[in-house]
Amino acid sequence: MRILVVEDDAAISDAVCSALERAGHAVDHLASSQAALSALHDHAFTLVVLDLGLPDGDGGELVRRLRAAHDGVPVLVITAREDVDQRVRTLDLGADDYLVKPFSLAEFDARVRALLRRQSNQGVPVLQLGALELDLAGRRVLRDGQALDLTAREFGLLEVLASRVNRVTSREHVIEALCTWNEALTDNGLDIAIHRLRRKLAGHGVNLRTVRGLGYLLEAGDGT
Repeated sequence: MRILVVEDDAAISDAVCSALERAGHAVDHLASSQAALSALHDHAFTLVVLDLGLPDGDGGELVRRLRAAHDGVPVLVITAREDVDQRVRTLDLGADDYLVKPFSLAEFDARVRALLRRQSNQGVPVLQLGALELDLAGRRVLRDGQALDLTAREFGLLEVLASRVNRVTSREHVIEALCTWNEALTDNGLDIAIHRLRRKLAGHGVNLRTVRGLGYLLEAGDGT
């Protein structure tokens, strides 16, 4: 999944971005509210990690403007402001969670997983796909307790397609979800990733089809 981190403290942003990348996410980083608004207007993100104390304004105003524009992207606020009234105001503006600095990366990872589960699966931690179980928290795919051998890119691709199971997903949507501004995924690279994932899914009650001119369709049967 593609995540936007909005944080002007270099040490904190480096730690947070590294933690998200280790978890297999595509991560973009910005240090100002205005740049974040522009990015959110132009790109689709699955989650925003947002500091409140930004150099060009309060992060709470960014949350307010997102919600006023009916943008439902989940927002995890990370801030040194621990006042209860501040937490209440920020959550009332539309933030989905609030984490006070300093925090442990283990707790940060858990809160990110919870928000992403809520966004993609209505809180369900495991998706059933044919004979396979897609463990979103553990970022692995299982059959009868045995893990399927997928690369981080293949898991990310499957995660994007599984969020739209039995519906066509465009190539543009897949690339937007998987790639940051510093990365590129060519048409040929995407075709290779799809081919490899399709081969690994074969025989597990899951069918990954290319729909010419439209994109990809992940179909999941009953596992038989």
